Amino acid sequence: ADGAPGSLVATAGAMRAAGLLLAWALLHPAATQQCHPASPGGVLRFTDRHAEIRVPALHRVPSSLDPLYGLVRRCLDLIQQNPLPTELCAEVPTRLSRLQVVQYELGYVVCAAVALLFTVAVPVAGMCFCYCRSRRRCGGRLRAHRRSLGCRRRCLLACLSFTSLIILISVTCAFVTSQRVKGQMEPGLGAVPSTLRTLRQHLANVPQGVQMVVDKFEVPRKQIISDLGGKHGAGQHPQLPPGMNEVLTGRRCLAGLSRSVGLSIHAQLKAMTYAALADLQDRAGDLQTSLHHLQIVDRTARALAAARAELEPALRERRRRVVALLDDPRCTSCASVLGRAQSLELGADYGKVPSVEKVLKALAGLPRSDFAEMIRQGNGTFNSIPELAVERMAQVIQDLRDDLARTAEKVQSIADGFPLPDYTRPVSEALLKAEDRSQPYLREAERFERYRWIAGTVLCSIILLILACNVTGMALGAYGLSKREDPSDYECRGEAGAKFLLVGVGLAFLFSWLLILLVFATFLVGGNIQTLVCRNWVNQEIYKFIDTPGNLPPSMNLTRQLNLRRDSNLSSAYRECKSGAGLWEVLQLDRSYDLDEHLKTPKYTADFQKRLGDFMANLGDVRLLRSEGRQDLETFARSGVDEVDYGRFQEEMKNPVVQTSLPGLARNLEGLQKMQRNSTVAGRLAAEARALWQMQNSTVQSQEALVAKLEESVQFLSRLAPHLKERVKRTLATTASVEARLPVQAQQILRQELGCFTRKELRYFTQYLNWVGQTLREDVASCQPLATALDNGRVILCDRIADPWNAFWFSLGCCTFFLIPNIIFAVRLTKHFRPIRNRLISTGSEETCPFHIPRVTALKL
Repeated sequence: ADGAPGSLVATAGAMRAAGLLLAWALLHPAATQQCHPASPGGVLRFTDRHAEIRVPALHRVPSSLDPLYGLVRRCLDLIQQNPLPTELCAEVPTRLSRLQVVQYELGYVVCAAVALLFTVAVPVAGMCFCYCRSRRRCGGRLRAHRRSLGCRRRCLLACLSFTSLIILISVTCAFVTSQRVKGQMEPGLGAVPSTLRTLRQHLANVPQGVQMVVDKFEVPRKQIISDLGGKHGAGQHPQLPPGMNEVLTGRRCLAGLSRSVGLSIHAQLKAMTYAALADLQDRAGDLQTSLHHLQIVDRTARALAAARAELEPALRERRRRVVALLDDPRCTSCASVLGRAQSLELGADYGKVPSVEKVLKALAGLPRSDFAEMIRQGNGTFNSIPELAVERMAQVIQDLRDDLARTAEKVQSIADGFPLPDYTRPVSEALLKAEDRSQPYLREAERFERYRWIAGTVLCSIILLILACNVTGMALGAYGLSKREDPSDYECRGEAGAKFLLVGVGLAFLFSWLLILLVFATFLVGGNIQTLVCRNWVNQEIYKFIDTPGNLPPSMNLTRQLNLRRDSNLSSAYRECKSGAGLWEVLQLDRSYDLDEHLKTPKYTADFQKRLGDFMANLGDVRLLRSEGRQDLETFARSGVDEVDYGRFQEEMKNPVVQTSLPGLARNLEGLQKMQRNSTVAGRLAAEARALWQMQNSTVQSQEALVAKLEESVQFLSRLAPHLKERVKRTLATTASVEARLPVQAQQILRQELGCFTRKELRYFTQYLNWVGQTLREDVASCQPLATALDNGRVILCDRIADPWNAFWFSLGCCTFFLIPNIIFAVRLTKHFRPIRNRLISTGSEETCPFHIPRVTALKL
């Protein structure tokens, strides 16, 4: 029953200590480090690949002639409104009936009839005009001058000028488009064999490209080995003073995995550990200081008690003598001091203060452990965690290096198991055959284009010559009219203008049939290319025609020749290649090949992840307080330091050593000595004053010094005693908690750091494998170059050659057909540039003849 209150107090103190420890842990949690986000250094860079054998994609280039190209395409759509004639194309050419061809090409047949009519009619009209000119019936002179001649002349000039302007614009467009066709034809024809060679080279370089992609595993491997590190000396930093933590933490990027883990554990646990060590150091200091002050209190109290015992008889004798002297009748004015002398007696009695001997006996022999060495060893053990991590993780680092070497062998299996080299041979042979067979046709096309360009240039020059004749004739004729005063007068410049116009008319009659033949020939070729090929190429009808069984002879079965999948055709293969499929996805293979299955990250990182996941290391086993040190602190807490009544000491210390001040009494006696007439009394007063001064200086002052020393120790102990047990228990609980938490939290930080490292290195693997898949699909083993080559063929044939080709015949045709009104207006205008034959009947205007004169009939002689 007597021990129950003590146990309750102890339990309450322990609970308070646990509560304080929990509050401290909540207010000072171990810093949790998050994984660093991917920095620019965490992104792998792979060199460009396969660039020299790519098929560059061509696109339609916007041009100022695009409105003209659009107009020509709309005209051709009107001329040929029939869709792709699959039935006609599927039949053997010898079985095709003329009626079927005429029905499909009805628009071109009509245009051919118009061209034939033009070819025949215009030269015939020209011969008739020549015959009339020989009979002086066409292009002659006006026979009468009328008021409306000026208006008719200006109208003819405007019409001829307008037709000449249209012809000039048309021939300019013809020149430009002809030159554009010539400029695009040579590189366009040259692009056919070069593209086929590029495709064959692309297919032939697939194995080398795959091996090159596999060899790039060296990039992530070197980066991972660099991150693993492990070559840093284990003895570079045996201990990490607190002042060096930030510096070394800043060097973590230069260290390997093991040192990085150790530095992270040290950085995150140092606040908790250093706080526990500082608290332990404070309690050890309290023990040492308390023991020192207790010894002072015990010695001082004993000394003061002994000094009081010695001082008491001497002070009693001194009081008796001073009182007797002051009571002597011979002492003058001594009654005033007598009362003070009678109160001369001892003050504080330190024999009544509590004894601390029991406490000192409890603390006898303490401290039995060297707390300074213990704290130094604990600090050193904690600071050596980075070096310990390097040592403990050396083997796992080497195992991870070996895993990387085995992973490189697994990556090599991508190249060894890639199936394409045996299945691209039919495609290469088909491309080689197409290249060889296309050479004669390309040479013929180039020769035909050269002839077309020469003929077009010559005929366009002739049209320009006709325009020059028109402009010269109109200029000279108009100038001659302005200089002629009488319409019937001959004027050489007007006559020359009329002759220039007739020369232009003659050239138009002479070369119009050649122009219409060139227009129709180029129209027939370019129009059919646009309506049969380009229009159906854009809407992919041509692919559907090729894919339809029976449309092509068995020798032209592209699906079999290109070794496409049996369930595929040219249209689907084109769409798949266009969307970025790989060659292995469109070719017919003996077994299916799933690249994504071969590029799954766990297939290459399972061993790496397992080794890091299974790694365990005890890096936080730090002993902050040994058992003997704990016993010392527990003995200190139970010693009774807090049970001593320090208030009794403070109460006694408030009392002086002597109740009456000896210096004051001595000065009073010295003052009375000066007032005495009796020398004997004066001498005795002086002797008593000296004796009091001697007692003050020799005994009382030494006791006052001891009292001051005692007061300092008592004040320290009185401040420490109320919180002693609580502080000691908190220190012991904190130290035990830190010692227990250090291994657990160190293991957690180790797992966290290894998890961050694993995720970081897995990102390298993922980047590489994603790059491998992207490179194989989009570059090395991509079938996109095949789709690009088809698109380039359409761009070259349709956008760069067919469009200006068709614009050329369209412009030249405009010139040709506008020659007809040009001829008519020129012939009609020549009469106005020549003198009028009969001026007398040239007018019936009342303005010129204000008076009516009857006609006089000439008399015949």
